[in-house]
Formats: sequence, C-alpha cells, structure tokens
Amino acid sequence: MSDGPTVLLIKRKYPPNEGRWAIPGGLVELGERVQDAAVREVKEETNLDVVLVKLLDVSTDIHLDERSRTKYHYVLVDYLARRVEGRIKLNAESSDFGWFTGEQVRQLDMSQGTRDVLALHFSDRTGRLRKRLR
Repeated sequence: MSDGPTVLLIKRKYPPNEGRWAIPGGLVELGERVQDAAVREVKEETNLDVVLVKLLDVSTDIHLDERSRTKYHYVLVDYLARRVEGRIKLNAESSDFGWFTGEQVRQLDMSQGTRDVLALHFSDRTGRLRKRLR
C-alpha cells in the first residue's frame, strides 16, 4: 500500500456505470437519513463499518436513453469516511475492489462525477492532485 492517501473503489456489475470504478453507495430508503444511508450502503456493499468524517460534495447524475429521455436521475451525496472495522467482502452488485492513490485513480475507467469528487478528496489531502485528476 502507498504512503499517501487512498480511496476504496468498487467495480460496478450493473447499469448505470456497469464495469466502471465507483465510490460505494446506493439509494436512500424511505424515512432514512442520508448519513445513515451512506454508512449502511458501505456496509452492504463492502462489509466495512465506517464513520463519516465530512461531507465532500453534493451533485446530480443524469443518464439519458437513446431518445434523450431521462433513464436514471440521482442526487449524489459523497462523504469522506474512515474504516472502523471489518474485512472487505463484496456483495452481488460489485465485481472487484481496490484501494487507490490519486495517481492510480487517474488510470481508472469511471464516470466524470466520480472523477470530480475524487479530485476534491485528493486535493483536500495533498493540495496538488485536483487539476491532474480532471
């Protein structure tokens, strides 16, 4: 593992973003707080228990179909989290995982939205990677 900051990413099995690297996460359940959903989704997708450290970004991700109609519409709320305990065990939604440095992230296939929030993460922690990730 690298001496610098790393981020846990998973490779999505299903659309949208099938086969691309992503931040663990998912849908908020009815009546659930966004923060609780973030912790729950990380646990469901990776088996890790985490605590949220800070809010990184809030963004919108819209996917259109072949007729330019909205197929998927997500509001993404990304947090920096710290692992408390657990060993990684992926659920059926992911095909792979990895811990990546900012330099390694540059080489991965991911959505622009994921790339943007990772740029925020690494620029906060290193002060120099933000421009190079874009």
